[in-house]
Amino acid sequence: MAATIFLSMITLLLLGFPMMIPLIVGSFIGFLMMFGDFGQMETMIQQMVAGIRPASLIAVPMFIFAADIMTRGQSAGRLIDLVMAFTGHVRGGLAISTAMACTMFGAVSGSTQATVVAIGSPLRPRMLKAGYKDSFILALIVNASDIAFLIPPSIGMIIYGVVSNTSIAELFIAGIGPGLLILVLFSIYSYIYAVRNQVPTEPKASWRERLTAVRQALWPLGFPVIIIGGIYGGIFSPTEAAAVCVLYALILEVFVFRSMTLTDVYKTAQSTGLITAVVFILVGAGAAFSWIISFAQVPQEILTAIGISDMGAMGILFVISAAFFVGCMFVDPIVVILVLVPIFAPVVKAVGLDPVLVGTIITLQVAIGSATPPFGCDIFTAIAVFKRPYAEVIRGTPPFILMLVGVAIALIFFPQIALFLRDLAFAK
Repeated sequence: MAATIFLSMITLLLLGFPMMIPLIVGSFIGFLMMFGDFGQMETMIQQMVAGIRPASLIAVPMFIFAADIMTRGQSAGRLIDLVMAFTGHVRGGLAISTAMACTMFGAVSGSTQATVVAIGSPLRPRMLKAGYKDSFILALIVNASDIAFLIPPSIGMIIYGVVSNTSIAELFIAGIGPGLLILVLFSIYSYIYAVRNQVPTEPKASWRERLTAVRQALWPLGFPVIIIGGIYGGIFSPTEAAAVCVLYALILEVFVFRSMTLTDVYKTAQSTGLITAVVFILVGAGAAFSWIISFAQVPQEILTAIGISDMGAMGILFVISAAFFVGCMFVDPIVVILVLVPIFAPVVKAVGLDPVLVGTIITLQVAIGSATPPFGCDIFTAIAVFKRPYAEVIRGTPPFILMLVGVAIALIFFPQIALFLRDLAFAK
């Protein structure tokens, strides 16, 4: 049964169907093989509806909407100007600024693909003009966008929290440490690259220019304060934080910066609606698929085959890391989370692993896989946005992937990288 389902899904993927089609078809095939007819089909429909029912999922379209408003308005540009004013003049400063801008935008969007568009579009031409190779620029933008998957608000963490019934607020806080560690490593590598390739430095900004950049970025910097400060301070939940972010973004771009009209807001809402529809179809189809394979005891067969019951906690974490890393090299991150988390959840609970640590590791692996050949989704976003060939986009990725994998391994051996701030913020 499992072989038939997965073979049909792989065939549909190879034929070019979007991921939602193989998921739905695989669910229907599994249902027919188990029950033999369509008489109980309402059960599967109920599973699909149940998959998109959790209230926490409301945060996903709202964070997407807020990010879309900021990208179309001035907030993203002002954050870039702030970073450039303070780091643009050091060796490799433009590359470091790009990594920092990705981190800051990740702290207000939660989406890797939105970060590729918002930060990559304005900074890539400047880096080309400064003397950086395009292969390095593309790899930096694609992989630095992974930080957006870790720094709150992370859409990946929201999906994981809903599927695994883990505190989204704790996941948000736990992602900050690994995200900042990745930023430091990327900054060091950018400096080394600039020295080895003799990339010239940018003119140093005056203190007057820096103060101007700070003043202009004060309003956009309110986003992470709202998200992290509001959740940490117990003022509102992650879902409520998403709603406040949308309101804040509208106030900034429509009334303060006057960069958007009501017509622009309407068009942005339409774009967000389309993206949200795709995400929620994937979530619903993934929930039904997870129910089918769980009902058929496919997870138990797979885990028994690899002998996971005989492994210790660390071995299980390595297996989970490998599974999510490889999965996201081929399939959309949301789908991988929806399918694999229910498979590993019983093992994680039985061993007594901290679900927040597991969620942080999974989110990082999902982010790495999203930027890793052959089919990482961020690679194809970069191809579409920058109109560059596949080979050029992936040419410079190996050093960044090695650093990301290094952070993932460090998380397994040193979990306090993620859990220190979580334990501090949510002392029990």
